[in-house]
Amino acid sequence: MSFLILVRHGQSIWNLEKRFTGWVDVDLTEKGELEAEKAGLLIKKEKIDINFYYSSLQVRANNTLKIIQKILNDEKKFIRAWQLNERHYGALTGLNKVEMNKKIGKDKIYEFRRSWDTKPEALSKQSPYHPTNIEIYKKIPKELIPNTESLKDTYERVTNYFESEIKNKVNNGNVLISAHGNSIRALCKYLF
Repeated sequence: MSFLILVRHGQSIWNLEKRFTGWVDVDLTEKGELEAEKAGLLIKKEKIDINFYYSSLQVRANNTLKIIQKILNDEKKFIRAWQLNERHYGALTGLNKVEMNKKIGKDKIYEFRRSWDTKPEALSKQSPYHPTNIEIYKKIPKELIPNTESLKDTYERVTNYFESEIKNKVNNGNVLISAHGNSIRALCKYLF
């Protein structure tokens, strides 16, 4: 029997600050590092040998995975795929969730965060938070980089990648994916 292990990255700096993070590349907090260690210890306790590792392009997911691999004493290279990135929050990117609840209302923020096909307004390409202005995305064709995404968009991006690149690996070994709340939710919806 093969295992597919889905790990949401540990707490990031912007999680702590209650900011919409999306595709902005922010690192883990100390608490986030401890959460990653705990995940690694749980996997080690189960004595699951991982054959294939995947992560998004984002440093918070990459560093979560590196901490897990250190605990497992496993130095296998992992595949980094932008398709496993967090949902792109568009014009909400970088804004404080509590302040936005007050400014445009909890119901509207809830709609943006949880409705299937509602997208926040597009993020301006002039914003320093736009992926075309962030170094890790320079190799992605610009026409594939979103300005905003709905949960449906994220689902399609993540599950298409899973189907083409990961699904067959699960039939041949144990796979661990270090990703994000919305990309993992998309996979869970697809799998269950």
